[in-house]
Amino acid sequence: MVTMTKTIGVLNLQGAVREHIRALEKIGVKAVSVKKEEDFDMIDGLIIPGGESTAIGRLIREHHLEDRLRQFHQAGHAIFGTCAGLILCSTDDSHQTQDLRLGFINMEVERNGFGRQVASFETKLDFKGIERPVEAVFIRAPFIEKVGPGVSVLAEVEGRIVAAEQNNVLVTAHHPELTDDFAVLEYFMKKVS
Repeated sequence: MVTMTKTIGVLNLQGAVREHIRALEKIGVKAVSVKKEEDFDMIDGLIIPGGESTAIGRLIREHHLEDRLRQFHQAGHAIFGTCAGLILCSTDDSHQTQDLRLGFINMEVERNGFGRQVASFETKLDFKGIERPVEAVFIRAPFIEKVGPGVSVLAEVEGRIVAAEQNNVLVTAHHPELTDDFAVLEYFMKKVS
């Protein structure tokens, strides 16, 4: 259980918003929905949840949140991208699409890298910085094809990178909000200052 007075926002445009808020509340963290520019003024950290990265990217642009997200990152606030959030935090993907990439972590990703919905899976994941394997749920998950300077690889599945961090940003290809194992969320909370 995390005991702190920090508030974490969950970007509420599409995806697993309620699940993230519920998981954060279970570990004693105040969690709020973020939909508008002014919502960033009340949070200390942000989660960009899983969902559909193209849809979330389009909605970020439609709601005029791209600049505010970049300002939040540049101010040094902690950001956690899960699944689709990982894709949005990347610098690029291997297929050079026109989808939004925020460039928060120097990495290239492969969308749906583990296959379609039917190829979704659960596993125990060795995660650098966490003393025991963590439960991990992968749903149409991406993986990180390559990382650039300054990026730390935190976890791999079958030689594919599925978790990484760079400065104040953490990303995972799995959904930590879909299990009762909150170790990765607690790891993220250590980044929140």
